[in-house]
Amino acid sequence: MSELQEAFEELREDILLEAEARGVFQQEAFFELYAAAASDNGDTIDLEYAHSRQDGGRRPYQIDGHGFDDDRGTLYLAVCDYRDGTDLEPLQNDRLTSALKRVTNFFENACSSAFINSLEETSPAFSAAYSIYSARDLIKRLRIILFSNARLATKRPPQLGEEVGGLPVVYSVLDATRYFDIQKSFSTPEPIEVDVSTIAGGPIACLKASTEAEEHQSYLLAIPGSVLAEVYGLYGARLLEQNVRTYLQARTKVNKGILETIKKTPEMFFAYNNGLTATASAVDLETLEDGQLGIAAIHNLQIVNGGQTTASILYAKDVGKSSLERVHVQMKLSVVSPAVIEQVVPKISRFANTQNRISEADFFSSHPFHLQMERYSRTLTAPPQNGAMTGDKWFYERARGQYRDGTAYASAAGKKKYQLEYPKEKLIEKTDLAKYILSFERKPYIVSRGAQKAFVAFADETAKAWKSAPTQFNETWYRNACAMALIFRWTDKHVASSDWYKDDRGYKSQTVAYTLSWIAEQIDRQGKVNLNWGQVWNTQSVPDELQDLIVSLAPQIAAAIRRTPANVRNVGEYCKFELCWQNIKAAEFNVPVLLDHLMLDADEVNREKKEAKSTAMIDHEIDFDVLLHTLIPKAEIIRRVAEQRKFLSPKADRALQKLGSGNFNLARPDKNSIKLLVKRMAEEGMPVEEM
Repeated sequence: MSELQEAFEELREDILLEAEARGVFQQEAFFELYAAAASDNGDTIDLEYAHSRQDGGRRPYQIDGHGFDDDRGTLYLAVCDYRDGTDLEPLQNDRLTSALKRVTNFFENACSSAFINSLEETSPAFSAAYSIYSARDLIKRLRIILFSNARLATKRPPQLGEEVGGLPVVYSVLDATRYFDIQKSFSTPEPIEVDVSTIAGGPIACLKASTEAEEHQSYLLAIPGSVLAEVYGLYGARLLEQNVRTYLQARTKVNKGILETIKKTPEMFFAYNNGLTATASAVDLETLEDGQLGIAAIHNLQIVNGGQTTASILYAKDVGKSSLERVHVQMKLSVVSPAVIEQVVPKISRFANTQNRISEADFFSSHPFHLQMERYSRTLTAPPQNGAMTGDKWFYERARGQYRDGTAYASAAGKKKYQLEYPKEKLIEKTDLAKYILSFERKPYIVSRGAQKAFVAFADETAKAWKSAPTQFNETWYRNACAMALIFRWTDKHVASSDWYKDDRGYKSQTVAYTLSWIAEQIDRQGKVNLNWGQVWNTQSVPDELQDLIVSLAPQIAAAIRRTPANVRNVGEYCKFELCWQNIKAAEFNVPVLLDHLMLDADEVNREKKEAKSTAMIDHEIDFDVLLHTLIPKAEIIRRVAEQRKFLSPKADRALQKLGSGNFNLARPDKNSIKLLVKRMAEEGMPVEEM
C-alpha cells in the first residue's frame, strides 16, 4: 500500500469517527476536519458550516462554509468536493472549475435581495447568504477555497482569478495531498515560494548583513509595497508565523496610522514604519547591473514580525484604493537552515515580538499553563469503567500534531497500545478547551464568534489568572475541564442526532454553547457554584438527570436563539452578541429541576480548591528542583538573554552564575530569585524550557 493511500485511509477513518462521535453526516465531519486544517494553516479564518446546494436553474450554486473578516474586508467561502469511496481518486480540472464556479454563483446570488427573500430565514443557506448581503458594501476581496479528499496531479498555488462583482478573487485548493502534508508538518508551516523577479519585475536589491562563516545568513532590503501587497493578497495569513497569525486574525485591527501615511505621505513610509522581520529556508541571489546583490526568489517565506503592517498595506490597496508606487517597507530577512528551522523560527518570532507586547497570551502554546495541562494529560488516568482493569487518559494537545506524532513511527501493535491509552475521542485541542470553559463560564456569545476569537479571549483571562495564582490550575482543575469536555461532547452529539435538529439543521454549535451556559446560570441562581465535576470524572459519563435536562432544554434553546429582535435577521450573527445571552437568560423554559446532588455549593468548592492548591504547591516545589537541574547547562544563555531584556536582577545574576558553575545546592533566596526570573521570562514569551 502506498503512503498516500495509507494516509487516505487514515483520513477516511477520521471522518467516520468524527461523524459517529458528533452524530453528523460524513460531509459535515469532512468539512470540520478540513476547515480546522485550513484555519490552522492560515488559508482561512474560522469558517461556519452552512451547506446549501442547487443543481437546477440558470445559476447552479453550492456553499459549504463562510466567514467574513470585517476588519480587513475579506470574505472567505468554502465548497466541498467529498468522495465517499475507499480509494484515493484524482481531482479533475473540470470538476474543480465547476465547483469553484458554483461558489461564485452563490456569492452573486447572495448580493440580490430577491434571492435572500426566497430563502427560509432559519436555514443555514439564509445565514450564509444574508451575511454576504448585509456586508456587501464592506467586502473588498474574496477568498474561495475548495476542500477535496481527491488528489490534484500537481501542486496548485493560490491563483488570482477574474474579478467577481468588481472584487478581486483568490482561488485556492486544499486537496488530499495538501491536507496530508499539513497534518504531517505539525509545527512546520507549509512552504511558500515567492518568485520575486516575476512579481517585482526583477530582483530586489539587498544588503548582506552576515558573513559566509555564519550558520544563518541575514539580509536587509526595501521591499516595494506593491510587491508585499501582491504576495499577501495571494497567500493571506499563511504568510504569517502561527503565533503572529493568531494575534493578527483574532485581535488586531488595521492600523489607521499606516493607512494615513500611505494616503498622505507614502514616500515617508520607510522612515516612519518599523518594518518586517521575516525568515526563509533559502534565497536565490543575483548580481544586479550596478554590482549590488539582489534577491530573485525567496523559499519558505514567513513573516514573524510586522503582520499588522503587511495586512494594512493590502487593506490600503483594496479598501482605500491607495497607490503603493512610492511605498517601500524595510525587511530583515533571516535565512535559516531547514535542519534547525523548527527550533529557530519560533525564537526569532518570540524575541522580535517581545518589544511589541505580543505577550504570553499570544505565544500561548508554550505558556506554562499549557505545559502544565500537557503534563497532567500524560500522567492522570481516568477511573476504569465497565469492569476494565485500567483506565485510559484524556490527551491534551498543546501544539498541533502532537497526538498524531505519537503513532507516526509506531508499529501496528504500538499504535493499538497508544490508542487504547489515549482514545481519539478523548483528544482535547487548545481551542476545544477554550470552548468548554467559556460555555460553563456563561459566555456563549464568545464561543459563537468562532474558535480563534474564543481561544484568544480564553488565553487573555487564563494568562492573567496564571500570573496571579498559578496553583489554581492544578490536577483538580484539569479533571474538571475533562468533565466539561465530556458533557459538552455528549450535548453536541445528542443535538446532532435529535429528530428536531435533523428536520431543521443549523446553529448546532450555538445551541450547545447556549444550552450549557443556561444550565450554569441556573446553578448560580440556586445559590450553588458549579456542577459536581468530580462525579462526572469518576463515572466518565453524564448523569442521567443532567441528560434529561439537556434533552428537554436544547430544542427550546434552538428555538429561542432563532427568535431574533425585529431589526436582526441573521441568527448566526445574533448569537455572537451579549444581547442574545441576556435575552436567553431572561427567557423561561419548561425543563426538569437540577437536583442538589449534581451541584456543589461554595463551601464544598472552596474546600476542594484549598486541598488541590496545597497539593499543587508541594508538587510545584518538587518540579522546580527538577527544573533547576535542567537549567545548569542553560544558565549562561538565560543570564545573557535576561540581561539583554533588562530584567536581570543582581541577585538572580549571582544565582545563575552559581548554577552555571555546577552548584545545584542553592540557598532559598537564590532559588527564589531564579524562580522569579523564570516566571518573568515565561510571561515575556521566553520559557526557559525551550532555550
